[in-house]
Amino acid sequence: MCGIVGCIGQQNLIPFLLESLEKLEYRGYDSAGIAVHNGDNIEIYKAQGKLENLKNLLNDTFKNDKNLKSGIGHIRWATHGAPNQINAHPHSSFEEKVSIVHNGIIENYKELKKELTEKGFEFKSQTDTEVIAHLLEDCIKDENNYSNAIRTALKKLDGAYALGIIFKDNPEILYAARKCAPLILGVGEDSNFIASDVPALLDYTKRVIYLEDNQIAVIKGSSYQIMDIDGNILDKKPEILPWEPVTISKMGYKHFMLKEIHEQPDVIRQTLFDKLHTVSDPLVLKEVKLTKETLEQLDRIQIIACGTSLHAALVGKYLIEEFTGIPVDVEASSEYIYKRTVISKNSITIGVSQSGETADTLTAIRQAKDNGSHVLVITNRPDSTMARQADSMIPVNAGFEVSVAATKSYSAQLMAFYLLAIYLAEVKNTLSEEYIEDLKKELIQLPQKIEMILSNKDKIQDCAVKFHNTKNFIYIARGINYPVALEGALKLKEISYINATGYPAGELKHGPIAMLDETIPVLAILVPGKVYEKVLSNSEESKARNANMIAVTSEDNEHLEAVFDYIITIPRTNEVFSPILTTIPLQLLAYYIAEFLGKDIDQPRNLAKSVTVE
Repeated sequence: MCGIVGCIGQQNLIPFLLESLEKLEYRGYDSAGIAVHNGDNIEIYKAQGKLENLKNLLNDTFKNDKNLKSGIGHIRWATHGAPNQINAHPHSSFEEKVSIVHNGIIENYKELKKELTEKGFEFKSQTDTEVIAHLLEDCIKDENNYSNAIRTALKKLDGAYALGIIFKDNPEILYAARKCAPLILGVGEDSNFIASDVPALLDYTKRVIYLEDNQIAVIKGSSYQIMDIDGNILDKKPEILPWEPVTISKMGYKHFMLKEIHEQPDVIRQTLFDKLHTVSDPLVLKEVKLTKETLEQLDRIQIIACGTSLHAALVGKYLIEEFTGIPVDVEASSEYIYKRTVISKNSITIGVSQSGETADTLTAIRQAKDNGSHVLVITNRPDSTMARQADSMIPVNAGFEVSVAATKSYSAQLMAFYLLAIYLAEVKNTLSEEYIEDLKKELIQLPQKIEMILSNKDKIQDCAVKFHNTKNFIYIARGINYPVALEGALKLKEISYINATGYPAGELKHGPIAMLDETIPVLAILVPGKVYEKVLSNSEESKARNANMIAVTSEDNEHLEAVFDYIITIPRTNEVFSPILTTIPLQLLAYYIAEFLGKDIDQPRNLAKSVTVE
């Protein structure tokens, strides 16, 4: 959510700012802007809408930018104030002595705005960010240097911030600060950078420092200094990024989402690579720091997540309870953080987040940890704030996921829960060795089965053509596939804007069946297992109400053809592994429907990839 970049010492400053902001477009945004220091003044350029609008604005302005000293850039996802040019970042102070870009939310901005207004400061925007710019200018008057002014100002802020700051009278230094919002310092040869995420920097440096809460960076072209909010100098060494720029290329696919759907077989192989050696050997989860004794006594697990990660957590609940008998509670992070935190002696808390920066989930795991819980994090970003604060971790190794709609990271999260559930079963001896070996054999075969689905997409595309103009869509399933129905409906909503809802199939008769007629398609997930006949019966009830019926199934018989208008088949697997396979057609169906509708698939309206504010 929102993206920050900044640079000092780079000769081609404008190209850096624009190209780096482009690498952060996946985070979601509705306006863009840059501020550059020309040695005398700070010049600001902002545009509503896509980054292309800002590029067009700058085309005739800068023929040669080699004399520019420093610059900051931002893509904004609106929180305070409408998504327009006035509210776009960067924001400047009243006398234009300071310009800033900001991610996060300042909770006490109204009180600060009142104080500053009484001092004579005039505000142009409706944002909380502009308060910070005026506050910095006010603090400069009372302090002897810029670092002191920044520290004084930051101590007055309540809330979250990642900041890039440049001063009119100090063109040789770029400042950065963070609290509860990600920010990275990139270390180059003759230039240094800041960014809110790694992709912005990959083309320029692989040496980075992850700023931590209440830290401030004072950055020059060939040097930097990091201090805490009290002015103490910190010794932080750069880390080397393991990624290459090619990891955020479309590689010939029309959209990142389609590329990432097709990457899922390799993602699963990578997730298994260092954890499952042979079917007869115990699983290796080296980042899980729980002792065998602790795991043997474990009697409760709570899982906290948002959005797609919440759906993965619901599958995880089913698996852990099925394999171990340990009761599992799953709760949306946004609900968890506003009620009493209840931790039992022999319990652990699991936080699930693709980015590892999801604000609600981050707050939730901090609460759990403060109350004495061991915190295990499942994340795609082992370099994230959440990973750094956790006691244990299962990295899912999905690589960069650019499309806002999560696909490969969801499958990787599911795999993490399969591995954790089997791991707990091995430690607690709740499943037979023979059954565990059978589970591991099936895990190894899953990537090949996904490839079979991906190589036979014609029926899914036909289905998308048929239903791309529908206004409402219902997904039904039972048991372990009910979360898949929720996830399939979410994917369709996210990228096509069609009103889609997932239901437990048995709940149709308790209300939703009233909606059914020939205008509403019903997609049923039914795979052989304990609830197959029940879901089929619920599907027949829907068919009797003239609904258009779609099946995602591994069964192939004439009776299904009498009930369903479209049958999308998947390879057979043990019922407990079916969510991995049933998910793939639903991702593709959402993708093709959105494509036929001409939607902005990778960057759907109003959404952000990483939700870093509550």
